[in-house]
Amino acid sequence: MAQVEATTERIIAADPETVFDTLADYENTRAKLLPGHFSEYEVREGGDGEGTLVHWRLQATSKRVRDCLLEVTEPGDGRLVEKDRNSSMVTTWTVTPAGEGSSKAVVTTVWDGAGGIGGFFERTFAPKGLNRIYDEVLGRLAKETEKGSTD
Repeated sequence: MAQVEATTERIIAADPETVFDTLADYENTRAKLLPGHFSEYEVREGGDGEGTLVHWRLQATSKRVRDCLLEVTEPGDGRLVEKDRNSSMVTTWTVTPAGEGSSKAVVTTVWDGAGGIGGFFERTFAPKGLNRIYDEVLGRLAKETEKGSTD
C-alpha cells in the first residue's frame, strides 16, 4: 500500500487568526464552507477546534463515498488536524501569515491507498478530485473571512 496525498492552497485576504478561527469553528461555520460533496454533517463532541468530534459523508465521485468520523487536534499554532476514526485518512489545515492582513491556507490529506492497478488509478486520480473539492472549500473560506475582515 502506498500513501496517497492531495494538497491545495490559497492566499486569503484576511488575517491568519480570523482564517484559523473560522476553520476551527465546527459548530457554526465549518458546515457553510463545505460544498455538495459533503453530507450528513454533525458535530458529535466539542465544536471549536481541539477535542471536536465531527461526522460527515464525503462523496468524492459518483461511486466513491467515504463515511468520516473525525477527531480534531491542534498540534501547533495555525495547525488543525482531522484524523478519521473510520480509515487511515488524515487532513491537516495550516494557516500562516502571507503579508499584511493576508494568510496562506494549506490543506493536505493523506491516506493509505489500495495496491495493484486500483491503487495506481487511486494515486493518479484521487488527489486531483480531492484538490478540486478542497479548492472549493478554500474559496468559501476566503469569501467567509474576507467578508468578515471588511466589517
